[in-house]
Amino acid sequence: MHELASIFETLMIISFGVSWPLSIVRSYRSRSTKGKSLLFMCFILFGYICGIASKCMTSTYNLAFWFYFPNVIMVSTDICLYFRNRKLETSTK
Repeated sequence: MHELASIFETLMIISFGVSWPLSIVRSYRSRSTKGKSLLFMCFILFGYICGIASKCMTSTYNLAFWFYFPNVIMVSTDICLYFRNRKLETSTK
């Protein structure tokens, strides 16, 4: 049963992770913060970090554990693009 739970957790993280490259490309191309929520992205990032911390505290280094890291990198990238785009928006006004 524990193994099945691990599989479902891994699938959840992969499902979330599929959307981030699309979001990053959209942020990069649009050069706009329109439709983006910094607070939302920060909460998602916080959640991923809590997931990593939980896995470390319980020494549960299953497949799900390793999928947290690319998600943290992608959300962090999108947050950086948010600040870049906000700067671009203010410099053109």
